[in-house]
Order: sequence, then C-alpha cells, then structure tokens
Amino acid sequence: MNPIRVGLLGLGTAGGGTYDILLRNREEIARRAGREIHVVAAAVRDLAKARRRVGDAIRLGTDAQAVVDAPDVDIVVELMGGIEPARSLILSAIAQGKHVVTANKALLALHGNEIFAEAHKRGVMVAFEAAVAGGIPIIKALREGLTANRIQWIAGIINGTSNFILTRMRDLGASFADALAEAQRLGYAEADPTFDIEGIDAAHKLTIMAAIAFGVPMRFEHAYTEGISGLTAQDIRYAAEFGYRIKLLGICRRSGAGFELRVHPTLIPERRLIANVDGVMNAVLVRGDAVGPTLFYGAGAGAEPTGSSVVADLVDVTRTHTADPDHRVPHLAFQPDRVTDLPVLPISEVETAYYLRLRALDRPGVLADVTRILGDRSISIEAMLQRQPETGEVHVDVIILTHRTVEAAMVEAIAKVEALASIVAPVVRIRLERLDA
Repeated sequence: MNPIRVGLLGLGTAGGGTYDILLRNREEIARRAGREIHVVAAAVRDLAKARRRVGDAIRLGTDAQAVVDAPDVDIVVELMGGIEPARSLILSAIAQGKHVVTANKALLALHGNEIFAEAHKRGVMVAFEAAVAGGIPIIKALREGLTANRIQWIAGIINGTSNFILTRMRDLGASFADALAEAQRLGYAEADPTFDIEGIDAAHKLTIMAAIAFGVPMRFEHAYTEGISGLTAQDIRYAAEFGYRIKLLGICRRSGAGFELRVHPTLIPERRLIANVDGVMNAVLVRGDAVGPTLFYGAGAGAEPTGSSVVADLVDVTRTHTADPDHRVPHLAFQPDRVTDLPVLPISEVETAYYLRLRALDRPGVLADVTRILGDRSISIEAMLQRQPETGEVHVDVIILTHRTVEAAMVEAIAKVEALASIVAPVVRIRLERLDA
C-alpha cells in the first residue's frame, strides 16, 4: 500500500519533534497505521536552519500555501500557531479535500466551529490531540474512551508555565515576580507571558475539552478567565495551613440548564492527586457518571510530547483515510446534528466555596461584623484563622474558608465587608473546589 504523504507547516519545536518521531519510529508507526507515513514537504521560516536539521530528505520552502496545494501531500499538519495565516491555510486544505492535523488551541477555540463545519461538508478529518495538554491523550479519552459516560465535570491544570510559577512560590516562598523571572530564564515562559499567567491559554484548551465533553459548540468568548499575577506567597502559605494548595485550574461543569466554563486560581485539598502535580506538568481530572473520577497526567508541552500527539493523530487519520466519513468518530464526539447550544453560566451564577483573607484592626467586634454580613447572605463559614499581630502592630490577618455559595452573593458580601471601617485593605478572594469523587 502506498505511503501517506504529509506536509508540515512549521518545523520548529512541535514540527521538529513530529519529524523526529516519524523518522525514529517509522517501522512501529507503519505497523500501527497499516501503511508508512512520510513527510514529503515542509514550510519553514529559516531555510538554512531547517536544512541543517533534515538535509535533503524533504522539500523545504517558505511558502506554506505551496505545501497545502502540493498534489503529493495527503495530510496537512499545521504547527505554525497563531490565527492567521493558519486559519486560511487549514480552510484551504479542507477545500481541497485534504485531512488536517493541528496543535493550534487558540485557533480551534476561536474558529473551531467554522473549521469543523467545513471539514464535515467536505468529508475530511481535522485532528487536534496536541492542542490540549501536549502529550496527554485527553482528547481521545474524552471523545472515545469515555463515550459511554455522561461527563459531569472536568478540572485541569493545563498550563505548565503558571503551574511552575505556583510551585516555586509554594516551595521557595518566592514572589510572583521572581518566580516568573525564573520561568522566563528557563524557557518555560515567553517574553510576553500574558496568555499563560492570565489564564487565556488554559481557557483556549478548556473550551475545546468542554465542547467534546458536553456536545456543545466552541464558546471561548463566554469563558471566565482570571490569572495568577495577583497571588502572593502569603496566601499560598495560609492555604497550606488549612491543608490546601493553590493551582490555576480550568473547570467546566454541567449546571442546571447550562454549563460552567471558567479558569482561575483555585484552592484544592492537598490530599487530592491533582493538587500534587508540580512544575511544568499538566493533569486533567474527569468525572463521568459511570466511571467516576479519572486522572490524566503528563507533559503538557515540549517537542516530543507534542510530537507524540501529532503522530497519534496522523496514525488515526491514516487508518480512516479512505473510510466512509459517516463512520468516523465525530470531530467533537457527538454527531454534528446532535450538538446542542447549551448556554454558559455567567460567573455571577456559579456556585463554589471561597478562601477570604481580610486585613483588619485588632479590636473586639470585627469578626462579629464580618460573620453577620456573611450570614445575612446565607454564606456559612467552614473554618476561620486569626493570626497574632506582630509586636506593636494594630492590624491582623483573618482567613476564612466558606461553604459553597453563589458568586453574586459573595461579591455583594465582600463589598459590604470592605466598607467596614475596621477593614483596612481589599479582601483577597480565591475560589475553592474540593473535587470530591
């Protein structure tokens, strides 16, 4: 049987890892796919650098459209990143009846509805395992392995940069600024780390997982995002005293007639396995009604972890290259005509527990005022800790953990607490999830 011929758009970290794996494991991959998979062409920015890597084994050029249009390319692998020209190139490949593999989470989160609709019309596949959590096969697990389940919720550490920063803040007591500088020095964070530290990258990935888990369109524009730049080592230390760790968590959960879609710093009980995922590693916890909780852990980025997922997609596409499109696994797990447009709940309607840190005058009656404000809004307290003031200090930290309540009620309560004359600084609020099995 003739080999499947691949055109790479990008030969950088992910593209290079993909090429190396295909070359190194070509026999094993062919045994799994049923035919060989050959890279025949690649579009690159730096021809000299790419030539040093691959020699004369494949055609190299700077024109990505030429790779898409090449008659000897069966599958286009987009590893360029960004929105344009990636979107136009993918749509061009689809229009020509070519299958596509991509690792572009931002593109799918923003334009996946359009791309999958076009692919469905043309009867081609768009595979995207590498778009979420690097080498962890979470897309395949949600789309196929857990297909018997009604997925109830997903909670994921899906950004390695932010997880590294929080780990250093916890282990070393480092400030956010110092931990970020170390991440940049080690190459874990970009010069402009906004997408990572403000939760945008995690929200792209969460959007994709939610679409597959719940059978809904991509809804990135409705995702709530809150980053880690405002966290302090002090709050991480206080959380630990209560038996919690703070992680940047992406959460999607069925809730009434809609679903939650949110990314924010979250306290998690330290006894939970996911709370012990440190450094640049990723983990995704999925709760299905039949299987219960399942945890997927591994490298969320890097040349070969990402390349591993890209090659897995290539093998899947190769296996079904000539199959009837109606008998393939749907792009978003559910049949296209059965995708439902469930609304995303606004963050004001989300119910969760909370960690609150108050800076208060050390005098009688302060806690009574605070607890009265919380009680008036049916917010019950689970635990409270008042730190001893330093010698000569008239202010004291008060830490409160609450039971679950609606966000709108907590926002209103915090405004009332901050208006008290005895509260001398804005209240620090971090959401808390127990992730009970």
